[in-house]
Amino acid sequence: MMIQAVFFDMGGTIETYSFTRQLRLQATPGIQQRLLSAGIDLHLNNMELFDLISTGLKNYHNWCVESLDEYSSRMVWRDYILKNFSIDFTALDEIAEDLMLYIETQYYQRDMRFEIPDVLKTIQQMGLKIGMISNVNSKGQVPTNLKKYGIIDYFYPIVLSSQYGRRKPDPAIFHYAARLANVPTSECVYIGDRVSRDIVGARKAGFRVAVQIHHNFKHGEDDSGAEPDAIIDNMTELLEILKNDRGSVNAAIRKKSQIRAILFDAGDILYFRPQKGKYFNEFLAEHNLPKSEIIEVEIIALRDQAFQGLISQYQRRSALLHLYGITDPDLIALGHQAIQKDEENIQFFEEVQETLIALKESGFMLGIITDTANPVHVKLSWFERGGFGNVWDSIISSQEVGIEKPDPEIYMTALQQLGLKADQAFFVGHCTEELEGARNCGMKTIAFNYEAPAKADYYIENFADLLQVPLLV
Repeated sequence: MMIQAVFFDMGGTIETYSFTRQLRLQATPGIQQRLLSAGIDLHLNNMELFDLISTGLKNYHNWCVESLDEYSSRMVWRDYILKNFSIDFTALDEIAEDLMLYIETQYYQRDMRFEIPDVLKTIQQMGLKIGMISNVNSKGQVPTNLKKYGIIDYFYPIVLSSQYGRRKPDPAIFHYAARLANVPTSECVYIGDRVSRDIVGARKAGFRVAVQIHHNFKHGEDDSGAEPDAIIDNMTELLEILKNDRGSVNAAIRKKSQIRAILFDAGDILYFRPQKGKYFNEFLAEHNLPKSEIIEVEIIALRDQAFQGLISQYQRRSALLHLYGITDPDLIALGHQAIQKDEENIQFFEEVQETLIALKESGFMLGIITDTANPVHVKLSWFERGGFGNVWDSIISSQEVGIEKPDPEIYMTALQQLGLKADQAFFVGHCTEELEGARNCGMKTIAFNYEAPAKADYYIENFADLLQVPLLV
């Protein structure tokens, strides 16, 4: 395995930034002008407006650092900055993105590190892909500044928390970027200035190398949680790290077998639900809600829409409750809680953690191909709880790619990210049609916890038996 892609943070990494109270006060009239042009008069002077914005952004920042959710600019202005004002929120929505872009460009002094263009050019000449993963609330600040610096053409993909909806250090945003780059996470490098966001996130996602670059800015937050592979002061130092890594060969790569990767279904393979539907059924019984009247085909249709990312998990739950005739807001909230408790009530099969780690240490790439309504970050949080969150080279979710198994495209998406042909991978599943889908793509198959009619090349009764499957030994 060798490095194939280098991902950068933006603020503090590609560019340095700083601010002063005076800088922000001087920029505040521009916000006042934009509000007034949209017909929004808050009847505040510039100092009062500055204080209002500062308090709202601080409250939002504290919330999103805790939750790792990234709201849209519209929601930040509605729910945090101007939540106590009676204004035309439709007019506010129309300018919210422009307001946030103005704040993120004018409330800071930003400057590109002078060595960046030459470093990017050298990395490109090395044949490596270059991408970006940035926590930012506006959608425009990063591309605006990359264009200003004349370096935007080096970067693909550019993944922003404002578009993905989750923030670093959530490993899901790192997996998303690696999938767009079509590179296994274990062949990616990440460079950022913050340990708690950048290094921790890259580690959780299984990135090969995580590098911290010093940034002289006092943010006043805890910045611990992981050890970077290297700490640098100038981006040119990164080049030596990349050259040294590409000059080495991972001794763990297996040479005896053509099998390079093992791809897993998630539910009923890594984990199961021993009390499936328990809390929702209790909720229905407690409120005397009939279950028999619900048409199964409608429930399946909702599931498929959610699995394909056409509706969110929240929308699926809401529609399901509607099928039961539930309209009372309090009951809807309780119903959501019951369904979520059922979703999270999982149990891992015995020896999953130990087996996955052993396979990883033997040099196999590991991937997930899952049909699910849950966002990737939810399942990753389960895997982290099970002690194997960082082993995955690829996570292909039907909810993100819009395709369900046994469609061959979802299997091929995983293989393409890993850079493998079908005969270089095993698929481990339990469902007859999903095993057949993998086999039709040319993969070897292993059945575990399987349905009676399931056909596979190998069958195992215990998860740890994977370590004894021919071609994997």
